[in-house]
Amino acid sequence: MARRAYLLTALLISLLVIVTPIGTEAQMRFTYHMIQHIACLMLVGPLLVLATPLELRNKLNQNIVFNKLTNPWISFILYFLMMVGVHLSPIHLYIMDNYWAHYLIELPLYLTVPYLFYFNLLDSQLLNRRVSTGSACLILWLMMVPETLTGFFIYISKPSAYQEMYEINDQRFGGTIMWSGGMIIDALWILMAVYHWYKSEELKSEQ
Repeated sequence: MARRAYLLTALLISLLVIVTPIGTEAQMRFTYHMIQHIACLMLVGPLLVLATPLELRNKLNQNIVFNKLTNPWISFILYFLMMVGVHLSPIHLYIMDNYWAHYLIELPLYLTVPYLFYFNLLDSQLLNRRVSTGSACLILWLMMVPETLTGFFIYISKPSAYQEMYEINDQRFGGTIMWSGGMIIDALWILMAVYHWYKSEELKSEQ
């Protein structure tokens, strides 16, 4: 029941930030772009992980390529490079100037890379984990650093960080969303990982 709720929530959020004005105007308004960014990277990806049935998880882990890509440090690097890279001025300007790049490259990456990153960090299975619950908490905390700094530098950039593509207040509000909004969402996933850590230690003490 819980997995179905996670799946439906992920699908609903995806629709809200892709097919509504938030999605259709993400190319023109930086605020909408950041809402879409935060929703896909920090909500949809983790929710899809939590919605994945145990049988499917086991099958995915048997795939050599998937197994390598979900190595916590490899997926950390992929997530870091994508999140920071798409907001570097030349790359971001190219994506925003080419709708096909946004819809065929950026959005698919926003949905797949976070799934790889969170796959072993938010696993609710407390036994036989590929990543210890303590390590999961540490990796989730480390990811807060580039997320926060990226949003902060976008916010304080003077003049426009993107060659006047966006109005400066729009850019600053978008940076604020990534900076503060990302921290709040990250804190929630860290709390979940800490809860799993606590429960796993509780199980060990009972054995």
